[in-house]
Amino acid sequence: MTKLSVNLNKVALLRNQRDVGYPNVVEHGRLILEAGGQGLTIHPRPDERHIRRSDVGELEAFLAEWPDKEIEFNIEGYPSEDFIALVTKHHCHQVTLVPDAPDQRTSDHGWDIPKHKDMLTDVIGQIHKAGRRVSLFVDPDPRIAESAKEIGTDRIELYTGPYAEKTIDIAEYVTTAKTALDLGIEINAGHDLSLDNLTTFIKAIPKCAEVSIGHAIIADALKFGWTETIKRYLDAIEKGHTV
Repeated sequence: MTKLSVNLNKVALLRNQRDVGYPNVVEHGRLILEAGGQGLTIHPRPDERHIRRSDVGELEAFLAEWPDKEIEFNIEGYPSEDFIALVTKHHCHQVTLVPDAPDQRTSDHGWDIPKHKDMLTDVIGQIHKAGRRVSLFVDPDPRIAESAKEIGTDRIELYTGPYAEKTIDIAEYVTTAKTALDLGIEINAGHDLSLDNLTTFIKAIPKCAEVSIGHAIIADALKFGWTETIKRYLDAIEKGHTV
C-alpha cells in the first residue's frame, strides 16, 4: 500500500508570519501521525522562509520517541554543502534531492540527470554512507529513469505538477514508473496531488511506494481538521489500490 507522507512546509510558513511560535510544527506532526499519517516531509530552504534548521532537530527528536518506528522522515532539498551536512547529521529515512534554485518559490521541474551526473553520483554516495535512502525528483521520462539507475539512486519521485494541471498524460508517468521499477528503482510521487486526483494516480501506478503531499492537504486540514483530512487521503489511496 502506498504510504502517505505529509509535507509540513505550509505549517511552518504560517508560523513564520508572526513571532508567537504557533502553529507548532512538531505539534502538527503529532496530530498528523495520530490521525494515521505514515510519514512527515520537510523541505528546508536556505532562506528558512518556512522550515527552519531548528525544526529538523526538533522533528528528529520527536520521531525518535514516536512508538511506531515505521514512520518515514523525509527531508527534501538542493544538495548544497549545507544541506548535505544537515541530512547526514540528523537522522532521517529518506533524502529527496531536488534541483531548486535558492530563491525558487516551489519545485517545478525534475533533474537533468545526465547534465549533473558526476555531482549527483558523488552526493548519493555521501548520503548512502550516512545510511539514508536517496530519492531524486524527476520529470516523467523513461530515459531519466535509466539515467537514475546509472548513478545509484534508490528511488525517484515523479513530479506530478503537470499531471495535476493535465498538461502531461498519465500514460507518461506509467511508462516512466514501469521503466524504473523494471530497473529496481522504487517510485515516489509528489506535487499538487489532492483528493481530486490522488485515486486516479494510484490506480495508474499502484506500486507507488509513497506520496508526499503538502499544499492541498494543509488546505483541506483547515476545513476538515487533521483527523478527517488524513482519513480522506488514506481512503483515496486505498481506493486507488482497489481493483
